[in-house]
Amino acid sequence: MGQGSGVMGQKSADIRLSVAIDIFAYADGTQALGGITLEVRKGEFIGILGSNGSGKTTLLKIMDGLMKDYQGRVLLDGADVRKLSPKQIYQKVGLVFQNPDDQLFAPTVFEDVAFGPLNMGFGEDEVSRRVTSALNAVDMDGFAGKSIHNLSFGQKKRICIAGLLAMGHEILLLDEPTAGLDPMGEYKMMGLLTRLNREQGVTIVMATHSVDLVPLFLNALYILSRGRIVRGGPPAEVFTAPEDMAQVKLRLPHIAELIYRLKNEDGMNFEKVPLTIGEARREIIKAMKDSHA
Repeated sequence: MGQGSGVMGQKSADIRLSVAIDIFAYADGTQALGGITLEVRKGEFIGILGSNGSGKTTLLKIMDGLMKDYQGRVLLDGADVRKLSPKQIYQKVGLVFQNPDDQLFAPTVFEDVAFGPLNMGFGEDEVSRRVTSALNAVDMDGFAGKSIHNLSFGQKKRICIAGLLAMGHEILLLDEPTAGLDPMGEYKMMGLLTRLNREQGVTIVMATHSVDLVPLFLNALYILSRGRIVRGGPPAEVFTAPEDMAQVKLRLPHIAELIYRLKNEDGMNFEKVPLTIGEARREIIKAMKDSHA
């Protein structure tokens, strides 16, 4: 399957990130990424799906300008990130690490979220306004005076996101944002990211290995395997047969796996393999009505 590019029919001016990495190797010569080509357009919610060790974190760090020793180029709004200053990059794009404790350092929530805007030179009133707005955006209003150490793991992840929003980031890169959360925490985090994307227009690139969450929220999905993008496009096109997914050390979403086997092993008449419970319910009801017609 060819590589997709998310929302179709948009002008090239809408491309926020354009990635073309020929080779990236670690200091010992081990090649981590190669042949990577993808575009992220304004307002998209993009997923990069891969098993552990597939190169997801490395790719995000390159997109954020943290790693620069690669062959190829990464363009941020048409400008080569390697030629931009850190300030020029973080005014637009920021990376949320998998472990929030690697990112949070201030004693209180307010101080941590305010750190970026202060270093950007904003005055006290503007910093306070930005902090309040960012905390509200991640459903953490009322937590400004709280100690970072007293927050739950999921709350810490939200504060990391707020810190980037307070700097005015229009593009968020998230490394395994649901890692370490319980199922309800996962769903709440994805709901938060979806609201930021759909209601505030934040462009999001999320790296994850969580197959079951992916179909619910994304415009486009790229599968990364051994440092290469092996498939890309809308989730419904990317998720095909279980055997294809197994080759890249992944699986179909559970609901898709069930319907696939009912169709191919039990002969039930499904027009498509659904990826969500709602879609599966509609397909099952239709198949049952057809069988009794």
